[in-house]
Amino acid sequence: MASAEPVGVIGAGTFGTAMANLLAYNTDVLMYSRSAELTERLNRERFRFGVPLHERVTVVNDFSLIAERCQLLFPIVPSNNFREMMRSITDHLRPSHLLIHGTKGLDITGMDELDIPKKGIERRNVHTMTDVIRQESVVVRVGALTGPNLARELLDGQPSASVIASKFDEVIDRAKLVLKSSQLHVFGTHDMLGAELAGVLKNVIALGSGILKGVGLGKNIQAMLVTRGLVEMVHFGQALGSDKRAFFGTAGIGDLIATATSKKSRNYMFGYRIGSGESLAEVTATSQELAEGVRTLMITRHLARSMRLRVPITEMLYQIVFEQYPVTEAMNYLITYPYDVDVDFL
Repeated sequence: MASAEPVGVIGAGTFGTAMANLLAYNTDVLMYSRSAELTERLNRERFRFGVPLHERVTVVNDFSLIAERCQLLFPIVPSNNFREMMRSITDHLRPSHLLIHGTKGLDITGMDELDIPKKGIERRNVHTMTDVIRQESVVVRVGALTGPNLARELLDGQPSASVIASKFDEVIDRAKLVLKSSQLHVFGTHDMLGAELAGVLKNVIALGSGILKGVGLGKNIQAMLVTRGLVEMVHFGQALGSDKRAFFGTAGIGDLIATATSKKSRNYMFGYRIGSGESLAEVTATSQELAEGVRTLMITRHLARSMRLRVPITEMLYQIVFEQYPVTEAMNYLITYPYDVDVDFL
């Protein structure tokens, strides 16, 4: 039986489509696409990314329809377009709306992103997507959808778990009502910043994991990268003001394992192609959707420098991806890096 509360999804990419189909288990879904042509085609053909759209999913090109019919909204668009998207819909939003984003990236203000490698970046320039929602709209009740959510697996009907992070119990409860199904288990947490940062930072480690596979290295070194990468994620999170506990749950280790080991992960496969010898420009030009980890790597490397954080994996990955530093030399650096203690954050 459909819920009495219809839900809106903003974005018709792979993850947006997967979430729309999942939500349709429980309720009617309006999925917004900014392309009128795509909207017409999807409503006619009823197929997206090789899977049928659920009968309860309607694709619309007019956001005012969604804002009018749906109080609960899931914006799922790339981080580099997120603020622009919020500005385009803000006139239709009211304090009564609830927004739960599914975007695992960071937003930059106060400078041109192209200037970051030359000028660096400060903490005040970096924002999470929930920051952006509150900055650009009157919406107060916000949340984040995170966890191991490989879009391809979700589209194919495989089971998973997600975390809804919000300061508001109402946001968590209403999200669980429309999301929980035989395919998806939903956890809740009040540590919104920790959950958001875990989802953002693991993409960088997934890039590195893919690079190792691309150059032909094995599971031992991949395991070292993932575990030491988790340490860097924790240190980053604490420096940015979050609790470390989120990094050891479904939104942290859970998402990290999935994203750093699966060929269905955009970030892992982006890194794999880099490790196989393709250039950053070549991989970017032929990728269907953004690998958030590439942009996050650029931001976090320069942020770490301004905050004086010791993050050798992030530094080496930056040099490999953006400066064509040889992977073998980077690995030698990390193998011989003077890590003093295995676990230094508990």
